[in-house]
Amino acid sequence: MTTDFCMEPFAKLSCLAFIELKFFVNAAHQTCITFAWPGVWWVMATGTGNGLGIFPDAILVPCDTERYKEKVWDFTLMGARQPLLDHSIPALRRFTGKLALAIFAATFLLTAFAGAAFAQEPASQQAASDPDAVATPAALAAPDTPARSNQVRAVPGTISGSVIDVTGAPVVGAKVTITRVDQSTDETYSDENGRFTFTNVKAGEFQLTISSPGFTSQGTSGLLHDGENYSVPQVALMLATEMTEVRVNMSQIEIAEAEIKEQEKQRVLGFVPNFYVSYVSDAAPLTAKQKFELAWKTTLDPVSFALTGAIAGIEQSQHAFEGYGQGAQGYGKRFGAAYADGASATFIGGAILPTVFKQDPRYFYKGTGSKKSRALYALANAVICKGDNGKWQPAYSSILGSIAAGGISNLYYAKVDRNGAELTFENALVGIGANAMTNLLQEFVVKKLTPHAQNPPVAAAP
Repeated sequence: MTTDFCMEPFAKLSCLAFIELKFFVNAAHQTCITFAWPGVWWVMATGTGNGLGIFPDAILVPCDTERYKEKVWDFTLMGARQPLLDHSIPALRRFTGKLALAIFAATFLLTAFAGAAFAQEPASQQAASDPDAVATPAALAAPDTPARSNQVRAVPGTISGSVIDVTGAPVVGAKVTITRVDQSTDETYSDENGRFTFTNVKAGEFQLTISSPGFTSQGTSGLLHDGENYSVPQVALMLATEMTEVRVNMSQIEIAEAEIKEQEKQRVLGFVPNFYVSYVSDAAPLTAKQKFELAWKTTLDPVSFALTGAIAGIEQSQHAFEGYGQGAQGYGKRFGAAYADGASATFIGGAILPTVFKQDPRYFYKGTGSKKSRALYALANAVICKGDNGKWQPAYSSILGSIAAGGISNLYYAKVDRNGAELTFENALVGIGANAMTNLLQEFVVKKLTPHAQNPPVAAAP
């Protein structure tokens, strides 16, 4: 069998690389191949079962030339395992044989690669000239390029910011909620410095809502890019403008107690107690306990002791109540008598009888209207008073209290200085007049001299 090959890429060169191959089997069952080039001729043989081109040792062995009358050479492993039949092959021939095989292999490989290149070039040219051509399934299934895969894989970013109030102070514990394009939400809270941070946030648009108790909610939005550390502008929360009305209902006793606390701060010129005047026109009535507490605090006030001492000194200097004598003993008796007069009048007319008759022992400051109406009001309050029911009534407590205190004083004054019943009633009338003058001072003068004479903010009764 004879096969002729003329390599296509080199056909235009007059087939200079023309190769003639002759395949035949000799008597020794060897596959013999004959190569023919222009000007070159060789004969080779391969052993049984070996493929063409397996020539590890390049050992030349004469083929059976008896049948073919030609010289062939064995390049096989079988020839390598057999003793050489001919050791007289010139070195030049062996070198030439190797060179021929190398040229053949190179020619064969160049032909294969050139054919593949020529087959791909028309396809690429057609794709370039026809952009509307439909992509093949293989092209559609091709993996993404590195640039395209980088675009698909988004890198998460970070969003941070701070929350302050209108004064610039950080708002601690403010709730910050982030809402993404897909309506998914997440939340965090500001730290002690008012700062907040969201990590691993997907790129895209977002909406932040910041809220805190006592402040109006604020919102802001932005666009986060891949791997970006987005800083939100500082958020200033405004105080909530909505006012919540809280109505506190206090009992009458609690309201009265609060008013007494304010009255106990009232001191003329800052030191003289003025507890029995109320600057709240509709003050809550006092309980019996509160009436006695007010009398007790007035009697035990240090200023009361000082004033009593001054009165005793004046009486002794004028030789009043001569039965007490002079000296320290006489001063002590006068001091005790004066203090007993004030204490008995305060407790009887300001606590005991007001509790019995359910009357309020305090003077209620008017402060409005004409001076005439205010003066008449002050004079009238010497003989009338407000009851615990809020209605005006005769001042039994004050009048009877003066009479009772005068009668009791006869028990501790000297016999020569004691008053009879007639003088006791006369002193009661003088006491009523003194109260009227005191009320005029309270209405027009004393309040101006009392630093804490202000209407206390007391909740209304239910």
